Amino acid sequence: MASALSESRISVDHIPVKLIIAGPFGVGKTTMVSALSEIKPLNTEEVLTQAGTLVDDLTGVNEKTTTTTAIDFGRLTLPGVVLYLFGAPGQTRFQVLWEELARGALGVLVLADTRRIDDSFAVLDLVENAGIRYAVAVNHFPDSPDYPDEALRQALDLDPRTPLLVCDARDPASARASLIALVEHIKELMVS
Repeated sequence: MASALSESRISVDHIPVKLIIAGPFGVGKTTMVSALSEIKPLNTEEVLTQAGTLVDDLTGVNEKTTTTTAIDFGRLTLPGVVLYLFGAPGQTRFQVLWEELARGALGVLVLADTRRIDDSFAVLDLVENAGIRYAVAVNHFPDSPDYPDEALRQALDLDPRTPLLVCDARDPASARASLIALVEHIKELMVS
């Protein structure tokens, strides 16, 4: 009996960490989860309907044809840690879902779009009210205006210690660098 128990001992090689990728409608959350995930990501994308245009503002994202109706999920293994990535819908009607999803999350990567920077405020409020550590990654689109970091920090009212990055959510290396910056920020805050 003892040998059967010792043979079935579970070895923990990686610490599981729950992270949320959040941001306003159309900022690239589903794209980022898909770019990062080492498994086939779960996504709940559905085609935007005429009825949806009454509640989802397509200004600045006119080419968008789908929207997340629940969550996205992916997994990324880094040395010593397994990141469970949850893409959270950015529309305010999903606030209750977001609050449930935030439970147990170690951190949030907030995606922002300089074409619609004001849309980030509601998401930043949710994250700050939940007291979750976060970093901000500006997802760069081809027609995105460029602003100096200090102007973006001021526009988003970010604490000087909050990481502010520029990324391309479609590019796995760029998306991964943003997540690594978030994880390093969380680690620094936990140590201090």
